[in-house]
Amino acid sequence: MIKINSLSKVFKKQEVIKNLTIDFNAGEKIALIGQNGAGKTTLIRCILGQYNYEGYLEIMGLNPRKERRNILQNVGFVPQTPPPLKMTVDELLNFFVNLTNTPKEEFINLTHSLGLIIEENINKPFFKLSGGMKQKLLIALALGRQPKILLLDEPSANLDPQAREILFDHLQNFRKDSLMILSSHRMNEIKTLVNRVVEMDLGIVAVDKTVITETKN
Repeated sequence: MIKINSLSKVFKKQEVIKNLTIDFNAGEKIALIGQNGAGKTTLIRCILGQYNYEGYLEIMGLNPRKERRNILQNVGFVPQTPPPLKMTVDELLNFFVNLTNTPKEEFINLTHSLGLIIEENINKPFFKLSGGMKQKLLIALALGRQPKILLLDEPSANLDPQAREILFDHLQNFRKDSLMILSSHRMNEIKTLVNRVVEMDLGIVAVDKTVITETKN
């Protein structure tokens, strides 16, 4: 579903991703791990078409820089840092309804499951929500449309313990034919979810191994 060949990304003469070649496939649940500065978030943002880059990158047969809107219809994304959006919660919900043809209730029901009654904040600008509220809404917007590709960059950040547990239950039961990439510093938190581990270090893949998904006790 994602094909990458000789991908490089440079910021201010520093090569953050170095000649990276790797494929990510349907049905894979991947832990993308590594220290800060390893290139994990940069790789995700290249996949989303947010950065220019050198090399070859294809998402479901499409170029993420040239066909970003088509790609985003099939990609759910939870960023590490919520964007400072000025649109209201209702406007944001309606944007994703129109982008993905998903009923609004799907998103709202997911916020409820995470402990957020979004109707109480429906007319509030997104950037004025608390960190936890932002995270719960972004998770609902990513998961609610059942995308073919799910990219999660530190998805449990800002979540209370109960919401974190509910999130991972949702991920455990997410569509089995999807490609899921979870970037996290907490490998022990996601080890029951994943069947492949990709560790990045200084812009390269240091480890790439298939693992047996552990079952929860």
